[in-house]
Order: sequence, then C-alpha cells, then structure tokens
Amino acid sequence: MDSQTSVNEQLRRLPQTDRLVRAASEHTNLARWSVLAAARGVLEEARRLLQTGGGDAIPVSLEALASRTRARAHALEARSPRRVLNATGVVLHTNLGRAPLSEAAAAAAADAARGYSDLELDLESGERGSRIAAVAESLRILSGAEAALVVNNNAGALLLAVDTLAAGREVVVSRGELVEIGGSFRVPDIMRSSRARLREIGTTNRTHPEDYRAAIGPDTGMLLKVHRSNFELRGFTAEVEIAELAALGREAGIPVVEDRGSGTFLDLRTHGLPEPPVTEGLAAGASLVLFSGDKLLGGPQAGIVLGRREPVAALMQNPLARALRCDKLTLAALGATLRPLLAGGAERELPSLRMLLAAPAELRERAEALAAGLARQGWPSVEVELSNSAAGGGALPGVQFEGSVVRLEPVTSVAALARALRHSDPPVVVRIHRGGILLDPRTLAPEEIEPLLGVFSKLAGEREI
Repeated sequence: MDSQTSVNEQLRRLPQTDRLVRAASEHTNLARWSVLAAARGVLEEARRLLQTGGGDAIPVSLEALASRTRARAHALEARSPRRVLNATGVVLHTNLGRAPLSEAAAAAAADAARGYSDLELDLESGERGSRIAAVAESLRILSGAEAALVVNNNAGALLLAVDTLAAGREVVVSRGELVEIGGSFRVPDIMRSSRARLREIGTTNRTHPEDYRAAIGPDTGMLLKVHRSNFELRGFTAEVEIAELAALGREAGIPVVEDRGSGTFLDLRTHGLPEPPVTEGLAAGASLVLFSGDKLLGGPQAGIVLGRREPVAALMQNPLARALRCDKLTLAALGATLRPLLAGGAERELPSLRMLLAAPAELRERAEALAAGLARQGWPSVEVELSNSAAGGGALPGVQFEGSVVRLEPVTSVAALARALRHSDPPVVVRIHRGGILLDPRTLAPEEIEPLLGVFSKLAGEREI
C-alpha cells in the first residue's frame, strides 16, 4: 500500500461530524453550538495534518477526537478574557492585561456599561458635547497643559501626531530611539503607516545636537524623541535631552514631540525610581507629550496627548482621530483613575502603584503567610526567599524590584505543576526559576490569597506534580 493510499484510508476512517458531536457530548453539559464548532475544527485539523504528512501529530480514533473536541468546546464557552491570578511579580504584565484597575475605575466602567450616559451630551445646554471633555479637563489640571486628547492607545497617539503634524514631510529621530515594543511593533512601522517619512540621525549609542541641526531643513516636519521604555543603553552613550531638543525646535519653528511610552504624573524619583513626571517634558517646551494610560499611570488602555492648544486642536481635526477614539468604558475608567491623582491618594488607591511601591516588610509578611498556608497543605520544600522582578509593560527598564517570594519545588515536574496551575479555576500564572515555582505576593491582592491556596489545595494530592 503506497503512502497516498494510506492517507486516503485514514481520511475515510475519520468520523462524520454528527457522530463526533454525539460522542463528544456524552456526559457533559456543553452547549451544542460549541461542540459542533469544535468538532468541525478538530476534523478540519485532522484532515489537514493527514494530507500534509503530519498525521502522526494527531490521533484519529473516535475517543481521541472526542476528547479534543470537548477540550476545544470548553475553551469556546469560557469567558474571555478570563480573570487570572498573577503570581509572577511582574506588575504591568502585558500578557496579563497590564495595569489592574482600581475598584473605583472598575465600578465607573461597569456603571457606564449598564445603561445610557451623557457621553456626548452637554446636560446643561441639551446640545451635543465632546466625549473627552471631562477627562481632558482633569488632564489639563494635572499637567498644566493648554490642551489634552485621549485616543485608544499610545501607538495610536504617535500615529495621529506624526500624520497630523508631519504629513508629506520628514520626522527626525535618533537611531538609538527606534524602539521595538511588544508584538514586534516598531516605531519605523508607524512612520510607514502615516504620511510622513522617517529621517534617522546619529548612531545607535550616540546622538548629538549637531546631528539634529544638520538634519533640519525645508522638508522637516517634526523632531521626535522616543523614550527607550523597554531597554537601556549603557557605556559610551550620548543623547539630546528634551529641553535642548525643544530649544532647537523653537529656533527652527518645528514642532517637537516627546513619546514617553510609560508616563506618570508622579515624580517616582522620590521613591528611588528613575521616572520623572510627564510634566517635565511640557515644562521643557515640547509641543506634545504622549504616553500610555495602562502602564505607570495605572488606568485602562489609552493614549494620552498633552501639549499646546494649536497642535492638539490639529490632531482632533484629523479624520484619524475618530478612528482612534476611546469608547465610554475607557473614558469612565480613565476619569476614575485620574481622580486619586488629583486628590493626592494615588499611591494608596491605584493597584499598580501600590504594588510597585510595596514595602519589603509587607512583602515578607505576605510571603510568610502564603508559605505557611502551603505547608499546612503538605507541599514539600516550601521556602521564603528574596528574588527580583521587573515592572513589565515597557516601563522602568533595567529596574529590579526585590522582594520576598515563596519558592515551591514539586515532587516531580515543575512544568506539569505550572501547566496545572494555568488550567485551574481560577488560572494561576507563576514564574519558573532554578527548578522551582516562585509565587510573588507583590502582584497578588489580599483577597486573592485564599483562592490561590484553594487551587493549590486541589492539586496537592495529584501524584504527577
């Protein structure tokens, strides 16, 4: 029997869709729509693998296919995105949704979602209003900027700024600032998506004021400074600070835009962290300062634009502004995030700031309580030790946050335990380090400790971990 005959025989052995649906539905409460969609997907995958020579990668018995169908149907019916317990210690974990919202911000978004709102209605006049008016006013009060704009994320803010202020012209940027952020998204890609052209200057490690002066000409539309939010340059380096760049821009009559990436209204240098407030760029003379809402600010995904009245007004008139605008849920959550910043209680009320600034003694106490709970369940090799984690999310590059963590070494397989934790209810995401599991209390809210211990309690008796 030749190989093609063998493949055809295996294809004929695949069950019909309705038979697979019946087999997968036995003794389950799965909805028919999810089982049917899953069965079709499983059979399509099996046919493709058999036809491309990858048939060994998937068993084709009815029982095996039914098992895969049930697993896929469960995934289809699961709420997405799902709440997970973040025990990694990475506060702004991009894969886990970055900054968790404060209770007030979550409540504001839920309230906006439940019914109608005055999103674009001026209740005083009864006329149509601006959806960002309230949030923009809070941003102006916090920053002292003449104007403010909010779009759906910071990449959108940069695209809008470049397309508006430098269409058909050159944007001058240092080679050392042509960053790539998560998902292989690169600053040069934004230039290609806009109507502007990229003009690279300097070298990877050193850029001087003379490089900018030499590049400025009749075709220059913007001087752009991009914060290296997810890496550091050390050693023989030089860069032009925003104040000097703003002076060059004023001299040449060219707008200067600072993309902070992760920005905050707090001066985190008072807490020993190398992050100045975004207001420094404005005070230095930047035309616009751009930053994310869901990083160090501690709010929802958003791109925030602060700056002078004229360029912000120009951005608002660009048709792209409508394509990039925020919905009511984002604006409600962002407004509630800004309130404790206005009132002076952000370090207490915003979860991401609370986690980043957690005291060593507090983390030690929480780690010891967690370790004691695991030890009572019979887990072997449970210890409290010091470890480092990063802020994550392209914020505070190079900064290591030391704190107490719980180290747990499973009886057999670390990978099996990590996988079982991800598949638990609720899912738990951990760090694997030197043959053990690390649980970092920095990113676990107090009310999450009991559910976490509940997950470990269910897994304690399973031999394979």
